[in-house]
Formats: sequence, C-alpha cells, structure tokens
Amino acid sequence: MKTLRLVLLLPLVLLAGCATLNTRSVVALTDFKHIYVVHRLTDDHHIDELLVRELQSLGHQASAGPLTLLPDNADAVLTYADRWEWDFKTYLIELNVELRTARTDKKLADGHFLQPTPKPKPAAEVVHELLSSLFKAK
Repeated sequence: MKTLRLVLLLPLVLLAGCATLNTRSVVALTDFKHIYVVHRLTDDHHIDELLVRELQSLGHQASAGPLTLLPDNADAVLTYADRWEWDFKTYLIELNVELRTARTDKKLADGHFLQPTPKPKPAAEVVHELLSSLFKAK
C-alpha cells in the first residue's frame, strides 16, 4: 500500500518544481541613475523592453539598444541571457542578468532566475521579481 502511494505521488513531486531566485550585489545599486540595457540580437521576446520598463518603475532612468549606442550619461550597463522552452507553449525557463559599470566595466551585481516547472510565471513577472530583488535597498 505504501509503495502504491509513493508511486502515485512521485509524478506530482517531479512536476511540482519550484522557481529559484538568486541575486548578489557588490555595492548598493541605488546610486546608479541611468542604466542601459544591451539589446541581444537573438531576443525575439522583447526582454530588453521588459527590463527597461521594470527599471523605470523602480525609479531609474533606463534605455535599451546595442552596446555601440551606449549613451554618455549611462552609469551602468545591464546584460541578460534568457532561455526559453516549449511544452505546448513557449515559456521563459531561465533569466540571468549582470550589471556592470558603464565606463570601467566592473561587475556590480548579478541575478539568476530559474523556473523548471510546468506552470511557469509570465516573463514580465520574472523580470519584476529578479530586478526587485536585485535593486532592493540594503
């Protein structure tokens, strides 16, 4: 009887999966006013636009584009790597971000979000959680 319960519960445990969020910063990020998000040429999901909107809602000036068009007033540069999966629909499974100084290219912070689950959060929610955690006042 116990073995039957375990066999029936095993698929539920495997499907439950949980999201993980890890962020770390070297310095407080509140002093960085203008953040430039580097647009990835392979970004078909407009993650750069989501990142810019979220940074603006957190009180930062933000813009996006190729690194060659880095504005003179940029304090920091945010790069990202996104990974998408298809399981009857396309969803964001992983997002990594890295923040560096605009002029000296020193690493300021990074963040990682992974959601290996059959019921994933929308990309906008992932971006919100990741950047909110990364830019929270220390």
